[in-house]
Amino acid sequence: MAELVQFDSLREKDFILKDFHFKSGESLDSLKLHVTTLGEPRRNGSEQVTNAVLLMHGTGGQGSAFLRDHFANVLFQPGQLLDINNYFIILPDGIGHGRSNKPSDGLKATFPKYGYEDMVRANYRLLTEHLRIDHLKLVSGTSMGGMHTWVWGYLYPDFMDALMPMASLPVEIAGRNRMTRRMVMDAIRLDPTWQNGNYTNQPTGLRAAIHTLLFMISVPLLWQKQAPTQKEADDMFDELVENQLKIRDANDILYQFQASWDYNPEPHLQNIVAPLLAINSADDQVNPPELRILEEKIKLVKNGRFVLIPISEKTRGHGSHSWPELWKEHLKQLLDDIA
Repeated sequence: MAELVQFDSLREKDFILKDFHFKSGESLDSLKLHVTTLGEPRRNGSEQVTNAVLLMHGTGGQGSAFLRDHFANVLFQPGQLLDINNYFIILPDGIGHGRSNKPSDGLKATFPKYGYEDMVRANYRLLTEHLRIDHLKLVSGTSMGGMHTWVWGYLYPDFMDALMPMASLPVEIAGRNRMTRRMVMDAIRLDPTWQNGNYTNQPTGLRAAIHTLLFMISVPLLWQKQAPTQKEADDMFDELVENQLKIRDANDILYQFQASWDYNPEPHLQNIVAPLLAINSADDQVNPPELRILEEKIKLVKNGRFVLIPISEKTRGHGSHSWPELWKEHLKQLLDDIA
């Protein structure tokens, strides 16, 4: 596991959203969201924050993932593109993730069924009600966070100067992507030991779900180099699975994967007005370039551009989104465009 970088201005806090209503029709009297911030907000004469950047994590992740050295040391340090001396960086844990409220906190399978629009609306309330932010310099995210970036673009089109979704597609999740997600969900909910979410010990289906998850994020070129023999591949696989089993909860994963049920920005792409730069990588098995979806749909975004990072010795498949050395030049151009 990569080392987490420490910053003097790092702050972590829990906030409570009162009377939160979900698209499913369910509600919670109070919804806890955890957030990590770096830097300090700057306000103009109208008390509007002018330097806030929202970064959203992927499925099963949390905001602190962006503090890993290969991300934070490339973007947040003095002189870097998102230097925290100049920017106020906001790293929330989405609903159902990290230290925000999630099924494993106690509600188990009675936790409300949340969707991606719920997660975005919750972050909007976090910003406006608690952090007193009514405008963002940049909205960006990786994987699920990339999909949330598209949602931000049409739900709150005037809220940001620019958008940068990474490792995502602006269409309903279908095809192999949907099928692999079903593999994860079915491995859990069709397992008798899941007990409709009321298990005491983790159900055996969690292991099968993790197997599928690892396939989704696999990196053929890199993993072949890391495990060039059968024994090394078996050892690496065993270590990856065991590490995941230590930190995952079956209900949490089930909810995290089913949360994409309401994701479909395609009908709303023409409503996105902020400059948008979409970045994908050619070795991403979740969003393979041969689908050619992004090349076509980006044409519907008024100020949209698309960059495909070619496969190289440095790419990390779907996880290339977390290695800004691969795409920081494109971020620089986007920031220059909105300066």
